[in-house]
Amino acid sequence: MNRRDRPLRRAAVLLPSIALFLAAWAGVVALADYPPFILPSPADVAVRLVQVIEDASLLFHTSVTLIEVLAGLAIGALLATLLGYGLAHSRLAERILTPYIVATQSMPTVAIAPLLVIWFGTGLLSKVVVCALIVFFPILINTVTGIRSVDGRLRDLMRGLEASRWQTIWLLEVPAALPVLLGGLKVGATLAVIGAVVGEFVASSRGLGYLLKQGQQLYDTPLIFVALTTLIVLAQLLYGAVALAERALLRWRRETSSGGAS
Repeated sequence: MNRRDRPLRRAAVLLPSIALFLAAWAGVVALADYPPFILPSPADVAVRLVQVIEDASLLFHTSVTLIEVLAGLAIGALLATLLGYGLAHSRLAERILTPYIVATQSMPTVAIAPLLVIWFGTGLLSKVVVCALIVFFPILINTVTGIRSVDGRLRDLMRGLEASRWQTIWLLEVPAALPVLLGGLKVGATLAVIGAVVGEFVASSRGLGYLLKQGQQLYDTPLIFVALTTLIVLAQLLYGAVALAERALLRWRRETSSGGAS
């Protein structure tokens, strides 16, 4: 299959399923005669979407959440990668730190988010910290797994060639562990969106989480659906961006595999 035809094929599968879902949704609302504050129709949600687009509130709140997500993802991924690399090379450090890392992950983010708001304030920083914490663990685990999956014979080869530590990292460990690392980053990209919303739910006057809370308080259910849909689209775009980066960064693996197969 031609790569250029893949988006068209995906759209050919996705669009009919979306249309079927919307038709079923509209049919349920019409047959059950639900009021909009219980279950709005797709038309009600579309009207509310146009309203928040026209008054620029959706763009504003989405941009706030996107900044929180990107900052939290970047900080969490950087810290998780650095610590994961250290744990992968030190069994002693792993035995000492793992219980504490697991303990922090056993606490629900919703439970510790109020503490983070108290410590870091109600502004941007507390939401970034929540995002960083929620993406930290999966990226950390994938980093350790990726570094330890490097073939020991290749390490021996690098030592035999008298490669420096940095040469070993950039020429061996990073390329070999990159697929696993990017897999963790894809998971982290979607989790970061959840982290931002959790932080905004606790204390915020802006962001998509605030928009959700506002819709709940005002029984503006169409607004809730608009915010949820925007969050889904945002998570899909971030996941897709990481997937595109993965495809570009791992192109050499596919070329090597195809060359070896031929």
